[in-house]
Amino acid sequence: MAEKKMAEIAQEISEKWGLDRVAMVHRVGKLEIGEVSVAVAVASPHRKDGFEACKYAMDRLKQIVPIWKREVWADGETEWVKPDAVFFDAPKPHKTAPQTD
Repeated sequence: MAEKKMAEIAQEISEKWGLDRVAMVHRVGKLEIGEVSVAVAVASPHRKDGFEACKYAMDRLKQIVPIWKREVWADGETEWVKPDAVFFDAPKPHKTAPQTD
């Protein structure tokens, strides 16, 4: 489902901004805090269009692509975060910081 939605976004920005090529990648697996989780790259005849397309793609990805994540806390607790939780539910306070090792 996530790959299908990312392909839809790529097609949309390609048509809207007249791009030559589009690549979108979302990492899967364990990521440390601060690691890159998503990348969008475009080939565009015009720099302004390329920047606008990338910004739109990143914003749209956060809106419609169902990305699930499991947060692992320093105290060993874990919590699954639903894709829509980022937008609709306030974050739940946790007594310790996320695990960094």
